[in-house]
Amino acid sequence: MSSDSVFQPEVESDPQGELADMVASMNTTANQLTPPNGYRSGAPRSTVGQRARLTDRKMSLQERGSRVARQPTIETKRVSITDADDCLQLNQYKLKKEIGKGSYGVVKLAYNEDSEQYYAMKVVSKKKLMRLCGFLRRPPPQGSNSQQDLFPKFMQPLERAYREIAILKKLDHPNVVKLVEVLDDPDEDGLHMAFELMKEGPVIEVPTDNPLTEDQARFYFRDVVLGIEYLHYHKIIHRDIKPSNLLLGDDGHIKIADFGVSNEFEGHDALLSSTAGTPAFMAPEMMSEVQQSFSGKALDVWAMGVTLYCFVFGECPFYDEYIYSLHNKIKNKPVEFPETPSISNELRDLIERMLDKNPATRITIPEIKASMQTLIAASPHCELVY
Repeated sequence: MSSDSVFQPEVESDPQGELADMVASMNTTANQLTPPNGYRSGAPRSTVGQRARLTDRKMSLQERGSRVARQPTIETKRVSITDADDCLQLNQYKLKKEIGKGSYGVVKLAYNEDSEQYYAMKVVSKKKLMRLCGFLRRPPPQGSNSQQDLFPKFMQPLERAYREIAILKKLDHPNVVKLVEVLDDPDEDGLHMAFELMKEGPVIEVPTDNPLTEDQARFYFRDVVLGIEYLHYHKIIHRDIKPSNLLLGDDGHIKIADFGVSNEFEGHDALLSSTAGTPAFMAPEMMSEVQQSFSGKALDVWAMGVTLYCFVFGECPFYDEYIYSLHNKIKNKPVEFPETPSISNELRDLIERMLDKNPATRITIPEIKASMQTLIAASPHCELVY
């Protein structure tokens, strides 16, 4: 969800009485689009509140053992839309304030009168998506492996929206955001997707002068590792891992969001040829003029490395206002670590191995898990349970 990142208000027993105050209290940074260089404008979001909560929790994942399987995504093909005094009525949902904005639509606060719960309703225009022609891209490379890029670069925006829905319907993991309902009336222009609401929004805003501590970074990064491991096991490449797509749930754990550019693959790994994602988090092999296909899993690992760097330093390891210069830095510039804040040698080594410019020697998810065990062992404040 990136720019579609959404926030959940503190819901009172009366859903109407405190709505204005709840919306006003939301973090308005979720309404800002993430520009191509991966940075958002405006003041960084304070993380003081979430850090206080983190210290009150036992830093393990043991509570997940009793998790109940999610309900299947509801698919509704008939939609009734009526105007009310203060909202738009969409079947059982009351659509309230806009709480997010993306490239192809908006996200609104939605109250389900049947379940008496709040959701994030992503609203897009199918006609608008069909009118968008996208950017010119080079054709897929010829060869026996090119058919593995099951999310081709010429796929149009409406197709991408339906592909995202198809992927989300398959997923059931505590570190992946849940798609609750899809409302898609063939006689209506709007495509509506109801997601679970994430109370705290993105785990951290980038750039920020208040990065996470190393213990906090370990805690949250474990969730990212487990979520990506799950996606790769189910043959899905996310392709846009970054802090703004990592949302904090009510339990203090991260959920991965925004599958708009994700790929499904067959076999052991995806061999991709298309360019997708946020430039500051793209791997160097995606910018090569020679290499025509690249490992999907390695792309996610690189983006995870950039994300972990952002966690502890509050900024991306490679940054430039101009895309061409940014690409050049990603391809050729070595990773530099600021003197402050100081991080452990184990964490530094992990980041360096994730940001290996050679995808063939870049660390893998199983190796990251092994390294995480070493990191946790180095800290008396954390324990890692898989």
